[in-house]
Amino acid sequence: MNADQIAHDRVQQSFERQGMLRVMGVELVRVQVGEVELRLPYSDAVTQQQGGFHGGAMGALADVAAGYAGLTVAAPDSEVTTVEYKINFLAAFQGGDLRAIGKVVRAGKRIIVTTAEVSHHAPDGQVRDCALMQQTLAPVPKTY
Repeated sequence: MNADQIAHDRVQQSFERQGMLRVMGVELVRVQVGEVELRLPYSDAVTQQQGGFHGGAMGALADVAAGYAGLTVAAPDSEVTTVEYKINFLAAFQGGDLRAIGKVVRAGKRIIVTTAEVSHHAPDGQVRDCALMQQTLAPVPKTY
């Protein structure tokens, strides 16, 4: 098994344990070492009062994509937890779906720094930037 397949299996195992992601309808699109892509389809479950994607849903999507990117480089017997993140919301959108691509910037033993770019994919095929996030993760013992 190659490194990307090992990373995919590891992320998939953790992803399936995330109840919130199931409620939101998040899908795992792609995993490779140091990078993870997620998709969030538009639905009433992830909107704010004006009908656009809720910032909390965008933040969660970015957090999880970047967190899983970090997991792909963490020690095999550990998980990761978010210590902090900073997100810039660039635009609000309705319909279509959001895609978050999380990437590892630097992986150390005590902290892992990641980023996530969130884009909106409209039904007509147009793709536009939606949010940009930077995150710090800490490896923690795996408990399952």
